[in-house]
Formats: sequence, structure tokens, C-alpha cells
Amino acid sequence: MPAAARFDLTMDVEEKEVVSRAAALMGTTMAAFVRTAAKEKARELLDRESRITMTAQDFHTFTTALNGAFTPNAALKNAMSIAREIKRA
Repeated sequence: MPAAARFDLTMDVEEKEVVSRAAALMGTTMAAFVRTAAKEKARELLDRESRITMTAQDFHTFTTALNGAFTPNAALKNAMSIAREIKRA
């Protein structure tokens, strides 16, 4: 079983009553209800924020750039030239 960590939460009376009623409807404790709700919301947020959403035009531009021929710019050409001159052990 994973180690337990403590998280204290202060609510006003109205918030506590709402959570208490919702927990009772679910047949669970307030702590379990809050823990489950917080975990679900956190997962939704992390899932949504870990994706990149593009318009169809953005996607077309992106895939065209990926599939197109690569041409290094001046800075990269310079860096590659310097790298070739470095003696490797």
C-alpha cells in the first residue's frame, strides 16, 4: 500500500454542507468524496493540458513542415561546421 500523505482543507459552512450532502448521496465519507473528486478533476486537467489542439489549417501547416525537405539555417550550418572541426577521443 502506498504511503499516506496528509492534506488539510478548510471550508466554510456552506461548502461543507454541500460536500457532506453529496458524499451521503454517494454513500461515502466526505474525505473519500473530496479525494475522489479532486483526483478526477486533476486527471482531467492534466490530460487536457498535455495535448496540443490545432485547427485543421494549423495541422496542415505542421505536417507540411514535418514532411518537407530540411534545410539548415546559417546558425545550424555554422554549428555543424564547428562540430566537424572538434577532434573526438
